[in-house]
Amino acid sequence: MISEFLALLAGETDFVTFLIDLCVLMFVVICCMPVHECAHAFVADKLGDPTGRLHGRITFNPLAHLSWQGTLMIAVFGFGYAKPVPCNIRNFKNRKLYFGLTALAGPVSNLLLGFIFVVLSCIFMIFITDTSSVVFEIAHMFFYYVAYYNIALAVFNLIPLPPLDGSRILAIVLPDHLYYKMFEYERYLFYALFILLFVFNRIGFSPLSLISSSILDILFNAVCSLFSIFI
Repeated sequence: MISEFLALLAGETDFVTFLIDLCVLMFVVICCMPVHECAHAFVADKLGDPTGRLHGRITFNPLAHLSWQGTLMIAVFGFGYAKPVPCNIRNFKNRKLYFGLTALAGPVSNLLLGFIFVVLSCIFMIFITDTSSVVFEIAHMFFYYVAYYNIALAVFNLIPLPPLDGSRILAIVLPDHLYYKMFEYERYLFYALFILLFVFNRIGFSPLSLISSSILDILFNAVCSLFSIFI
């Protein structure tokens, strides 16, 4: 968000675009990230671990999920995190499998949200004409960017490095000795990951953005093609 603000000051972007970016970021932080964390707690509870539920995490209330450090990082660097949902794997009958499924619930929820917002974006795009209100175009852009952020959140969390969800999913197939060895270096891998992402962001090349944009383009084109057939 800082880069968008600097672009506004430098005259490289207009105020409306900046305002849309700001609203999108606030919407994702307040509405979409809580869905991700709630999904973790909900699936864990269904699989036998009530820890997240007992900590009040099966809720869409952002105050129960958001971390001020993670939110600040989103505003400054464009990526961040919410408070992890507590989980006691000893409550699972099949610890590795159920822990992996609990972790998978978060990215899946973001992909579902991404699909929903792609559909909304396509609907508003259909009504954009030369004489239509600018409201339709703004709504189309808003939902399109929200869809992108949700897909980006899913892609980011699927990176198979601790403490991201991908590492828990990888545990389903990873031998125990390798799994526990990886988590011995969890803190160092976490810092290394964010430093790497920050460097990529500064040099203008982001593999995560490239993957997320590609998925969004494929999904958006497919949905719009379906709409063009039936409408």
